[in-house]
Amino acid sequence: MKTKLLIVLVTALCLTDCNKDKFTTRPQLTFKEVTTQELFPNQTIVFILHYTDREGDIQNTLYVQKITQNCGASNFESPYAIPSDVPPQSNGEGDIQVKYGYGADLGYPPIKEPACQGQNDTCVFRFALTDKAKNTSDTITSPQIVLIKR
Repeated sequence: MKTKLLIVLVTALCLTDCNKDKFTTRPQLTFKEVTTQELFPNQTIVFILHYTDREGDIQNTLYVQKITQNCGASNFESPYAIPSDVPPQSNGEGDIQVKYGYGADLGYPPIKEPACQGQNDTCVFRFALTDKAKNTSDTITSPQIVLIKR
């Protein structure tokens, strides 16, 4: 009898662990891809981030920070408005495209000239997502991006 009870408990425990819900109240954010790692003047860059959220209420704010590694500067266009094509839904999951333009008015928020005087910037972009209930994801970081000086 004890053996049967032990088998049932172990089986139930395994099934519970295998079916853990990937959707949590706190938004989850992962980095998928970036369109380029060398950004030239008058070019756009698109970061693709993947999110999950149990309530699907991410219609609020995406924080973005640009950190220039080769001269220690940190600045940026925060917060970034969540694109309107992200639908609110229970157990929400999907991709968010974060777009910037480097140079003349390219129709996206601008990236300014390199912060390091007389040289290209080597930088990373950090992202964190806050939902309507003020739950904030962990911060994720892009690969290194080089801004080519004009």
